Amino acid sequence: MTRQEAMRILGESRVEIDSIDQRLVDLLNQRTRIVEEIGRAKQVAGLPIYEPKREEDVYRNILAHNTGPLTPDALQRIYERLIDEMRSLQHMRLASSSIDPGRRPGKDGSGKP
Repeated sequence: MTRQEAMRILGESRVEIDSIDQRLVDLLNQRTRIVEEIGRAKQVAGLPIYEPKREEDVYRNILAHNTGPLTPDALQRIYERLIDEMRSLQHMRLASSSIDPGRRPGKDGSGKP
């Protein structure tokens, strides 16, 4: 490969990476909107934000679908960070909501059984 070919490949690859990054941002924001909905549902249902079993399910799912070249450990670390950020977002939303997080709403949403 010549220097000129290498520079061409580098430029083309960076354009591809930029496009993939834009799609990843779109997908991350789509995932975040769903996480926000989950947070609202957990709040109303009186469920905790942190659910270790569900997180283990997520890890099992992504690792089962990983064909590389990312190693399983690398992919899990990426998702650990992603889930940590999503959990932080749920905590922030909970803290800023109008529903008292200690109250478990009744069937009518009034907080009464």
